Amino acid sequence: MLKMTDEWDKVFPKSEKVNHRKVTFHNRYGITLAADMYEPKNAEGKLPAIAVCGPFGAVKEQSSGLYAQTMAERGFITIAFDPSFTGESGGEPRYVASPDINTEDFCAAVDFLSTQDNVDPERIGIIGICGWGGMAINAAAMDTRIKATVASTMYDMSRVNARGYFDSMDADARYEQKKALNAQRTADYKSNTYQRAGGVADPLPEDAPFFVKDYYDYYKTDRGYHKRSLNSNDGWNTTSSLSFMNMPILSYSDEIRSAVLLIHGEKAHSCYFSKDAFKKLKGDNKELYIIPNAVHTDLYDRMDIIPFDKLTEFFNTYLA
Repeated sequence: MLKMTDEWDKVFPKSEKVNHRKVTFHNRYGITLAADMYEPKNAEGKLPAIAVCGPFGAVKEQSSGLYAQTMAERGFITIAFDPSFTGESGGEPRYVASPDINTEDFCAAVDFLSTQDNVDPERIGIIGICGWGGMAINAAAMDTRIKATVASTMYDMSRVNARGYFDSMDADARYEQKKALNAQRTADYKSNTYQRAGGVADPLPEDAPFFVKDYYDYYKTDRGYHKRSLNSNDGWNTTSSLSFMNMPILSYSDEIRSAVLLIHGEKAHSCYFSKDAFKKLKGDNKELYIIPNAVHTDLYDRMDIIPFDKLTEFFNTYLA
């Protein structure tokens, strides 16, 4: 049994417009996932539903919960879930990321939503934030039950692990990185522990690049700190990077037939991920929506910047 808190411990205020409860579901690897379900009050009949996850290294009490609660206010059944091995979800060892299992987590969320009495199984969408934006697109390429996908302030975790930021890592540098990570695997096995990569730098170095300061401003302050968030604390297991370096997650994104909306801030260091991902998508139901002057974490929680009207219009159109 998972240990889940009953208290409201989100980094955002509770809405009086929706009903909230904790739920669990399992993926096809047998891992039980914990989620917050948000339902519009006084809702009747079978409604469209949305599963939300991300950012990479966050928990459902942060951005994904905010997105889920807000979309529930707008008429959707939603869940925000903790990925396998993190937060209140199950899975051992802890703090592992996997391109396969984390894509599967989205599909498992669709399994769960498809079987709810108040959900129309033909009207299910997903939202992935940051690193889970890439997972969402990967899930949409595989799961034909997903009728609409939003990737907000997306990271391609395979690309950034294999090539570094702005593709600065060449094959030689990648080889050295693999050597270091595999040496850490040996050390972890000997010690029967897993070295953590560390969350967001704290204290913040004076010469830190802007995007590190951007993350600090969210994960290490009252704005977004959460005790279960990996980024707010000690980070992922270091060796999690290995599988991402070897398994590109967006290989079949050009075959997605359902609707996809990519949302990114114009001044986000990560904007190139969405721009390049969009180039590969096909069909007239795909859109790249760039928000002027916004940075990466603005799309985590800035209610005046996250285009919820745009999201609502998108899902109302493609989950009709």
